[in-house]
Amino acid sequence: MRRIKKLLLVFSIILLAMPSLLVSAASESKSEEDTTQKKGEVSSKDEVVYGKLNAAGERKELYVVNTLDVEKAGEVVDHGTYTDLKNLTDLSPLEQKDGEVTVDAPEGKFYYQGNMEGQSLPWDVSITYLLDGEEIAPENLAGKDGHVEVKIATSANEKVDPVFFENYLLQISLSFNLDNYRNIEAPDGTLANAGKNKQVSFTVMPEKEEELVVEADVSDFELDGIDISAVPSSMPIESPDIDEMTGEMDTLTDAITEVNGGVADLEDGIAQLNDGAGELRDGSKEYKDGISALDASSAELVNGSGSLKQALEEMSASLSNSSADMGLGDLKQLEDGLSQMADGINQSADGLVTLKDNYAKAYNTLDEKMAAIPDYKISEEEFKELYGSGADPEVLDKLKETYTAARTAKGTYSAVKEGFEAVGGTLGQVSGTLSGMADNLEEMANQLGSSRENMDGADSFAQLQDGISEIASQYASFHSGLVEYTDGVNQLSSSYGELHNGISGLAEGLGETENGIGSLHDGTAELQDATSDLPDEMKKEVNEMMDEYDKSDFEPVSFVSSKNEKVNSVQFVLKTESIKQEEQEETEEPKEEAKGFWARLMDLFK
Repeated sequence: MRRIKKLLLVFSIILLAMPSLLVSAASESKSEEDTTQKKGEVSSKDEVVYGKLNAAGERKELYVVNTLDVEKAGEVVDHGTYTDLKNLTDLSPLEQKDGEVTVDAPEGKFYYQGNMEGQSLPWDVSITYLLDGEEIAPENLAGKDGHVEVKIATSANEKVDPVFFENYLLQISLSFNLDNYRNIEAPDGTLANAGKNKQVSFTVMPEKEEELVVEADVSDFELDGIDISAVPSSMPIESPDIDEMTGEMDTLTDAITEVNGGVADLEDGIAQLNDGAGELRDGSKEYKDGISALDASSAELVNGSGSLKQALEEMSASLSNSSADMGLGDLKQLEDGLSQMADGINQSADGLVTLKDNYAKAYNTLDEKMAAIPDYKISEEEFKELYGSGADPEVLDKLKETYTAARTAKGTYSAVKEGFEAVGGTLGQVSGTLSGMADNLEEMANQLGSSRENMDGADSFAQLQDGISEIASQYASFHSGLVEYTDGVNQLSSSYGELHNGISGLAEGLGETENGIGSLHDGTAELQDATSDLPDEMKKEVNEMMDEYDKSDFEPVSFVSSKNEKVNSVQFVLKTESIKQEEQEETEEPKEEAKGFWARLMDLFK
């Protein structure tokens, strides 16, 4: 029996030693093969970078799964510095030295994992949480109720090669259990149903830094990890068809050109109108000054005429009661007074004729300038289209204001045109009346002179008495007409003062309008220059914008080491920690471990 036990013991020892002997033999065989190892060839390489972030977005763990496309089996070298290596293809050992990973790889796809420590990601990710408007640490958020906001900020990490930030787009997604969440909102995100969950997705374009926000009402807060992936934005982007839009821009450009031409014509018309208005104002001032002077002298003229009338009446009465011995000197004075008055009235009449001629010239000029103002109408709808065209609103305001002023001036002129036309006729009538008065006075003076020269005795004296009596009677009628005339002159002077003020105001307004039209024309000319090549500029801007996002010519580079060549693709797969309520662990009674084969075998010898 003892002998059997010894045999069994020796047999067991042999069995335990056999694996070590086999491994040693295999190692010796492997060493012999290493001396003749052939070099392999790799046609391309893919890298997938996996990262684990905490709930606030800070990096915790990072490893890379490298895929080598081995075109020829043998020893291959990949570059990278790792803290730990793991062969995911077979049991071949991986060797790392001086930033080089060496492996004897078979033909085909070869996968291995390398853990990295201290390596930064191309993006800085910061995640903050707010509960009912107050920031809260993620570890304190589990199980809470209220209105929650999750803010995800992404920015470039200046410590890492910017090629990834400049050419990669980020895709960020969060999943919300609808049993706990309601009223989910994400202004910059896309919402989609995924079973009993609501999926919120965001996209961050290359070279962009964003702050993304999602908010909701929650009860018993829990949140699965946030998924963040980064892939090259290598899709070619075709420029949109903007022919229809540029066609509309061509129409707008043509319309602006027409507006500029119309404003130029309006500027010329307003300039001519302003010149005519200035001439009219000057002529009107001369007329106003003349009629005012005439009105001022009317009282003197009436008083003098009244004195002359009284003198004639006294003379007539004296002659009726006097003899032929009356002095002829008094008659001579009366004759001279009548002649002087006639001369004065003739001068006034001539002055009115000159004023009438000047007024007619100024009025004809004004009428021509007013007629030159275009009679077209711009509707409110057309103004709205101009405002919606993108033109400078200040320039358009000036255009509308000037257009309105020009239309108002033309309308005002049409309303007072009849009054302007009547002024010329009134001047002619007054001048004719004055000339008639002067003629009557001259005739009376001549008759008085003839009577004085031909006086001969009692008969001549009687004739003189009759002539003076007739002159006194006629002059009384003349004096009445003179009083009516001066009253009319007074009314005309008062009324014309208001008319002259209106003409002066019109001239000043047209002067300001001309200045405004000049500024407007400068603005429309500038607008025309700025928009003349608007369609081409639009195409250029669109093409530049498309080029900014078109990364189709991007050549991938290795994230692990710049020495790696033939890189086919590099992707990033990141995930944050979930925020969950801690589950209470159930305590279990320790169970007796089942005995293995060797333990049961040894029990046989006990």
